[in-house]
Amino acid sequence: MNRISIDPITRLEGHGKIDIFLDDAGDVENVYLQIPELRGFEEFCVGRPAEDMPNLTARICGVCPEAHHLAATKALDDLFHVDPPPTAKKLRELFYSIFYATDHTTHFYALGGPDFVVGPTAPVAQRNILGVIAKVGMDVAGKVLKMRRDGHELIKMMGGRRVHPNWGLPGGVSRGIDEEQRREIEARGREAVEFAKFSLQVFQDLVLKNGDYVKLITGDIYVHRTYNMGTVDENNRVNFYDGKIRVVGPDGKEHAKYHARDYRDYVAERVEPWSYLKFPYLKKVGWKGFVDGVDSGVYKATPLSRLNAADGMATPLAQAEYEKFYETLGGKPVHHTLATHWARLIELLYAAEHWVELAADPEITGSEYRILPTKTPTEGVGSVEAPRGTLTHHYATDERGILTKVNLIVGTTNNNAPISMSVKKAAQSLIRKGKAVNEGLLNMVEMAFRAYDPCFGCATHSLPGRMPLEIVLRDWQGNVVQRFSQFLR
Repeated sequence: MNRISIDPITRLEGHGKIDIFLDDAGDVENVYLQIPELRGFEEFCVGRPAEDMPNLTARICGVCPEAHHLAATKALDDLFHVDPPPTAKKLRELFYSIFYATDHTTHFYALGGPDFVVGPTAPVAQRNILGVIAKVGMDVAGKVLKMRRDGHELIKMMGGRRVHPNWGLPGGVSRGIDEEQRREIEARGREAVEFAKFSLQVFQDLVLKNGDYVKLITGDIYVHRTYNMGTVDENNRVNFYDGKIRVVGPDGKEHAKYHARDYRDYVAERVEPWSYLKFPYLKKVGWKGFVDGVDSGVYKATPLSRLNAADGMATPLAQAEYEKFYETLGGKPVHHTLATHWARLIELLYAAEHWVELAADPEITGSEYRILPTKTPTEGVGSVEAPRGTLTHHYATDERGILTKVNLIVGTTNNNAPISMSVKKAAQSLIRKGKAVNEGLLNMVEMAFRAYDPCFGCATHSLPGRMPLEIVLRDWQGNVVQRFSQFLR
């Protein structure tokens, strides 16, 4: 059996490879997305004070530390049985909206966008942010850089650092904002709204007006009919920071709606021997393997999934784009994986609009931004919608607040099964007997995982049990000096 390896896969956070196995006829027999890195945060957090978690888990990733920081902070609220005051909740959500707009900008222009702006089969040296700049011009590059700079400066203003904030505390946050800061945040937010509208126009002009791209998005290569997960508010509208987790079926009908603390009643996890990523699935449907459909417990948790799981957006401009999205693509739900890029830009607009709403709220400069915990810690669950999917932190402690158990289900982990299914289907659709396999074609296989904006650094953990591991020590000439191994077949 012949093997084609895409190693390393590109434009993602973390490390991974795709192994494509061909049968004797030259068709694709099987495909494996392999993630070779192990981070193990769940294990080495045990034994530490629970209060360390917002700062410790933010170090899992340099791309979305804000998501881990706030999920951990919300888990501490639950663990210490304390409800933050309204100003604290609004400050957290404002901070998170700024982060969201910044993060979605990064993915569209630097990671996912080159496949459309430059072209999926363009020379590899051009499929990057520099190629995007060459295509759209320096003026656009300036807008992108300003958006990212503004976002990170405001994150530093509120959270203490541009990366790895040290702000969230059980019961609130460590500091508020004054009127001068509020005015600056609101002004930058209004500029972010214009940037989001501009980005949607870029997508309209460069993607939706290109017949080949539309055919690629709506064709069968990148389609999987799975369940969809996302957090919604009391009106079933998209919310990134707070609400209930809603799951809808491949037909769009509600399957479940639950509070984050009840996630174990709805989500289970399994392991496969060829990856350090776990594979979550819907517990009440069951694991049927890497297949889609109503009888399979596989689900997605992506920007597209959040739109599918919700009944709309909570801000007017984003709602108008939401309606246009489904009208263009034939109604709800949409199962075209590449449409996730469009959904991401609609979320960018929503994040910017909500950023302005919160910055203009009279309570945002309130002086009461923390309530001190007074109760004995026990167990807590916190969740937010990370840009890459629903993020859940679950902690248990002893009576002193020392962690005895940690479980993390991160956005990319939710999507591990559908990502594996997507790369396999793309490879089987694109690689055929007698067809030359070139770099451009393999990049189109990579596009199947890239739409999910995967963060494998966040996602690589393992369930307790035997972990296959081999360490090979070599001298300076490459000769094997010693070999250590455990649990290898």
